[in-house]
Amino acid sequence: MIRIISAFLLAMVSGLCGATGQDLQLANGAPDRHVVLPGDTLWGISGKFLKEPWRWPEIWRMNQDEIRNPHRIFPGDVIVLDRDAQGRPYLRLQSARVLPQVHSTTLAEGIPAIPPNVIRPFLSDPLIVEAHSLDSAAQIVATQQDRVFLGNGDLAYVANADPSKQDWQIYRNGKPLPDPETAEILGYEAFYLGTARQVQVGEPATFEVVTMKQEIGRGDRLLPAIRPPLIAYVPHKPDFQVDGRVISVYGGVDAAGRGSIVSINRGVRDGIEIGHVLALERNRTVVERDGNDHKMMVPIPPERIGLLFVFRTFQRLAYGLVVQAEATVDVNDFARTP
Repeated sequence: MIRIISAFLLAMVSGLCGATGQDLQLANGAPDRHVVLPGDTLWGISGKFLKEPWRWPEIWRMNQDEIRNPHRIFPGDVIVLDRDAQGRPYLRLQSARVLPQVHSTTLAEGIPAIPPNVIRPFLSDPLIVEAHSLDSAAQIVATQQDRVFLGNGDLAYVANADPSKQDWQIYRNGKPLPDPETAEILGYEAFYLGTARQVQVGEPATFEVVTMKQEIGRGDRLLPAIRPPLIAYVPHKPDFQVDGRVISVYGGVDAAGRGSIVSINRGVRDGIEIGHVLALERNRTVVERDGNDHKMMVPIPPERIGLLFVFRTFQRLAYGLVVQAEATVDVNDFARTP
């Protein structure tokens, strides 16, 4: 039976089918079949079959139109690994589901591309603000009864607020994010303080604090709340050369591993899209001595240390989830086209 088509769910699609010109390589110990279970992700399933997960559409024999609208995969589906007459591997879905019928009411939604609980805070709470975006933003100029800090339900008086906007998010500039190549500040890992609702327009306008994540006070800035749209997470390899750098690891640490969130110094204006899969690499040089016993720096080929899945973009920055890591990922490591 023909399945419902949805771009939301085939996480292992890689941009252009066959673009690499290389034969598909199956993962070591690739199974003959896999029963999709609740909690599976499509990235995880792809990794069971392929050494290069982003080449998923090639093993499914998809064309570019199908990549944009891939088949939904549900718990209970059986994925079978076959070979064609030339011995090339391909995957197919068996029509019958093997999970007990009693679970049918829980199977209405396909499995996600990547773990949704990991990236959810980075979608609903914008933890990066771009450089200068807060310079002219609305600002708390006074607090209810001259309180130093505000909590849920307290009132704030805000200057320069757009009277047509009701829901707002509250920020304070935090750690600057400089470009390692130019030293230019691209944005800030802002302190996201909470949300507020404009209850009376004016100059200043009256706002009520709706949620508080950190202390809110005079001088803090507000931006209109913009909820990210439902995004079609369709991972794919960029069809151009990307040569970016990791500029921060979320959480105030310098090294990341599998499941960590990192920022890179490439964004929408550089062609970066949600769903791009990038190779994380480390450039290294070693010190050797020549025939005269003089020291010399010898560059060695870049070392692949992992894969990055871009799930949110800004004009000059992007958030990525480290979906694979053979070593720690450090600030200043490279993010490149795989």
